[in-house]
Amino acid sequence: MNAIDLSPLYRSTIGFDRLANLLDSAFAGDAGHSAYPPYDIELLEENQYAITLAVAGFEESELDIVLEKGVLTVSGKKADEKERKYLHHGIAYRAFERKFNLADFVEVTGASLQNGLLVIELKKDVPEEFKPRKIAIGSDQKVLEHDSQDAA
Repeated sequence: MNAIDLSPLYRSTIGFDRLANLLDSAFAGDAGHSAYPPYDIELLEENQYAITLAVAGFEESELDIVLEKGVLTVSGKKADEKERKYLHHGIAYRAFERKFNLADFVEVTGASLQNGLLVIELKKDVPEEFKPRKIAIGSDQKVLEHDSQDAA
């Protein structure tokens, strides 16, 4: 695999420590990672998102959703069932773990399981102090006003 030089990016950014790790993992690809379960990421409205995972056969008690340090982890482990005698066994009830890196100020607002689909609702809510603002030059008053635009 060709190495990509990201040094121009680092010269013009400050405080993006996680960015290097995210880029490294993105360029490394999903080598060794399963595509199970399949999922969608959907933009519902401005600053509102949904992650939908196809988890057919799993019950709520067999699924875990954990948010820690900006990483949303969804995992599932099927409860042990008594031995069955299959003539054909094509449904995969295998354990899984999916991780999603969330941007700053993205919060999980809810989750639901219906018809074999786990839907996790997300919302980006940027606090007022992080929105763009005008800075006065040569004045005692440092901030003139907040811009009306939201930071994306």
